[in-house]
Amino acid sequence: MPVEFISAINVNGNNEVNGGTDPTLDLAYLRRYARVLEDGGFDYTLVPYHSSFHDPFTVAAALTQHTERIKPIVALRPNTVYPTVAAKALATLDQLSGGRAVVHLIAGGSDAEQAREGDRLAKAERYAREDEYIRILRQAWTATAPFDHAGQYYSFEDFVSHVRPVHGTIPVSVGGSSPDAYRVGGALGDIFGLWGEPLADTRQQIDRIAAAARAAGRADTPRIWVTFRPIVAPTDALAWDKAHRILDILQRRPNRGRWSGDGRPANVGSQRLLDIAARQDVHDRALWTPTATATGAAGASTALVGSYETVAAAILDYVDLGADLISIRGYDNLNDAIDYGRYIIPLVRQELANRTTAAAAAGV
Repeated sequence: MPVEFISAINVNGNNEVNGGTDPTLDLAYLRRYARVLEDGGFDYTLVPYHSSFHDPFTVAAALTQHTERIKPIVALRPNTVYPTVAAKALATLDQLSGGRAVVHLIAGGSDAEQAREGDRLAKAERYAREDEYIRILRQAWTATAPFDHAGQYYSFEDFVSHVRPVHGTIPVSVGGSSPDAYRVGGALGDIFGLWGEPLADTRQQIDRIAAAARAAGRADTPRIWVTFRPIVAPTDALAWDKAHRILDILQRRPNRGRWSGDGRPANVGSQRLLDIAARQDVHDRALWTPTATATGAAGASTALVGSYETVAAAILDYVDLGADLISIRGYDNLNDAIDYGRYIIPLVRQELANRTTAAAAAGV
């Protein structure tokens, strides 16, 4: 399967560069953003989740009514929706969109954020609950007769859903960088999401996911999703000028990522990004890490910096490593999405097409 591209939907014009804070959903902006992603050649868009954000199911449903092709990836924390309810909601979205729904399960990386909605489980238990949750979702989508479930976190009797996914099931994505994440995602994920790390570190993570899949008895492995925040311009020099302007804004923001206690985040993914940033600023062809330090690595935050050609080549390095899906979303969301659709996605796809043509001509 050729490489596919993921973005993240925005419901208004606020972003990390302009410092906007108005939480109001701007329907005209949402429509425009969705069309930019669709017309720019993106295949998926993440609909993110946070305790203070808009409901991702509703936003995803709205997005599907203004697009024909792009697939919404609904971010879902198991503590927020009972699995039988989520199974029906996702299948409804799938029918509404003609079979485009995807779900990204988030075990939860921050105890404080989880507690905002009443979740008191320790991290290891959150992954155990996620495992059980995924199994219930899949059974709810496929069972034709009522079934009971008596697990560690969920218990119910005589449940059956008449709301079926268009293609029989819905792709399940899992993310994380801890042993528990590898175990659950390797065993159960159709897709496994990683944040953008240096090539060698990413290779190690892909190997660990594959090992977890084998340990679970799978003959296949999850498709790998890697996320970057590219900063691009017509030339490398202009891109680096732009990158330092963005970094200056991130460093001056009063609400930039902060962590309590010893100043270290609780989740392994953020810890890894901060450790990588401490090693050096630039890795491999174009991976730039000071943006992770400036934001406290509170999410996907490492950048690929350079000309359109440089960043496209850097993305291809990860494709060659085994990445099946590339998430690219900028710090200036809408304008960056326009640039990615005009310049980055076509360059990557053209190079892959050239490789296919050359291989065919060589009889490979």
